[in-house]
Amino acid sequence: MAKRYQKILLALDFHEDNDDVVETAQDMAGMYGAELHVVHVNEPLGMAYAADGVSWGDQIYALEASIRKESKKKMGEMAGSLGIPEAQCHLLEGRPAAQIHELCQEGKFDMIVLGTHGQHGLQLLLGSTANSVLHGSGCDVLAVRIQD
Repeated sequence: MAKRYQKILLALDFHEDNDDVVETAQDMAGMYGAELHVVHVNEPLGMAYAADGVSWGDQIYALEASIRKESKKKMGEMAGSLGIPEAQCHLLEGRPAAQIHELCQEGKFDMIVLGTHGQHGLQLLLGSTANSVLHGSGCDVLAVRIQD
């Protein structure tokens, strides 16, 4: 029997509640002997405020630079603790679901592992990154429930 999953993409938001998601991705990679990659997408703050017609200029750019720096640091720590080579770590900019889909297609990933808080009510109506990744993905998606 051939290995079903050869490349797994672990999508993280770097919140402190990702332990179960990371552990599940490691388990899946170990079970299938798959190559594990990690991705984090920084969503530009300007995108969030552009619709409101608000321009914060320099403050937004400074905050985005700080967020990028912190993301790079956290990615390095994560890669180090998991033993994942730098070439398998992806820090991207843009809409998370779109960037994850693009990376998945380009990298020929077999599975995406990500966390979900199990949106409900208004949050479900507005959607979530996990939902967007799931419904636009060309590969399997494993959504790991994060307990609130």
